[in-house]
Amino acid sequence: MTIDDDLWSAIGDPTRRRMLDLLLAGGGTATSLAVELPVTRQAVAKHLAVLDRAGLVTVAEVGREKRYDVDDAQFAKAVAQLAAVGSAWDARLSRIKRIAESLQKERE
Repeated sequence: MTIDDDLWSAIGDPTRRRMLDLLLAGGGTATSLAVELPVTRQAVAKHLAVLDRAGLVTVAEVGREKRYDVDDAQFAKAVAQLAAVGSAWDARLSRIKRIAESLQKERE
């Protein structure tokens, strides 16, 4: 599986991860998200633009505001990539453990 660096760059920011948590709970607008976050509405709008460019959110015009929801397909892609990275690191760490145990046996 190929890792999407733009996707992970977007998810890498703690404020954007918190925004995704809030959006997963039911979507929202920049204004409604700003109430829940320690940043300004303008900062929220900039973070939402990054999430939009990464394909992690969908945008719908609702009156004078934009409503944001998590894009399920792109979020599933992120989850799959995270699982793949986790599996790869688990395999690496298991190999390191086997090497360390082998070295320990040689010393004994």
